[in-house]
Amino acid sequence: MGFQRLVLFFALLASGAPVTTYAQQMNGFDLKGSLIASDEIHSGGPPRDGIPAIDKPEFTEAGLATFLRDDDAVLGMVRNGVARAYPVRILNWHEVVNDRFGPDAAVISFCPLCGTGAAFDARVDGRVLSFGVSGLLYNSDVLLYDRQTQSLWSQLLAQAVSGPMKGQRLTLLPLTHTTWADWRKHHPATEVLTTNTGQTRPYARDPYAGYESSEDIMFPVAFRSAGFHPKERVLGVRIGEKSKAYPFVELGKTTGVVSDRIGDTALTIRFDRKAARATAHSPDGQQLPAVVGYWFAWYAFNPKTAVFRAAEPESPNRSR
Repeated sequence: MGFQRLVLFFALLASGAPVTTYAQQMNGFDLKGSLIASDEIHSGGPPRDGIPAIDKPEFTEAGLATFLRDDDAVLGMVRNGVARAYPVRILNWHEVVNDRFGPDAAVISFCPLCGTGAAFDARVDGRVLSFGVSGLLYNSDVLLYDRQTQSLWSQLLAQAVSGPMKGQRLTLLPLTHTTWADWRKHHPATEVLTTNTGQTRPYARDPYAGYESSEDIMFPVAFRSAGFHPKERVLGVRIGEKSKAYPFVELGKTTGVVSDRIGDTALTIRFDRKAARATAHSPDGQQLPAVVGYWFAWYAFNPKTAVFRAAEPESPNRSR
């Protein structure tokens, strides 16, 4: 079975629905006047909510999360003094978690096709939204939808692209893509999302196994760039209208701490090779909102991005 068909098979397995009419109906969403040309929006296979969001997340203590291995990938978040880990092995099957940190609502999203995790404040113009998985893609990246207005939201644009909320933006929150061992080490009191999701899924199995190393991209993207493997992981940072990508392969050539500037803004990039963790920080040490994902995905949404390149070490035989 070809790789694209394999991914589609698992997506359909998760939905339990046929694929015949999705492209015609665009999963029931009205794309009239969309900020994205309708022919650039593609059906990923499942229908709306065929990949079910987690609306009532249950958490356990770190010591009780025996279903996780040390090297399992997690998305880690700290808000209002509460640390939580969202295992990617669960997010692969659900993609969206609607959560609360005390009085604050947040949505944690993960797109397996782009390797991108992003967390957002779920309040827009004073209204708390809850999100689901539309089954549609733009630049191979998941389009969420809010249940209150049926508007479609691009994860990597952090913006509504159709519906009554069109043009509105979500506030990106700091999120850390790392290993379970690394997150637990730095946040021993962390809570962990459990597999008690209300759905039956084979969480021990990765439906996208092999995709990360493949050069294949499953769906069309607006822009492609050579120079890096399409699935090279990058830390993508946007500040105002400027963006910059920090490829892990380049960060691996550094000491793990990079002082940099994006426009007039100073920042520090911290990289841990073993944990495959890269984060951006302000001069006072606060973690900045950023996205870790595949190079092809970051470039598709940011074709004018700057790219960090590590300085070549000086040769001892170089003439002075």
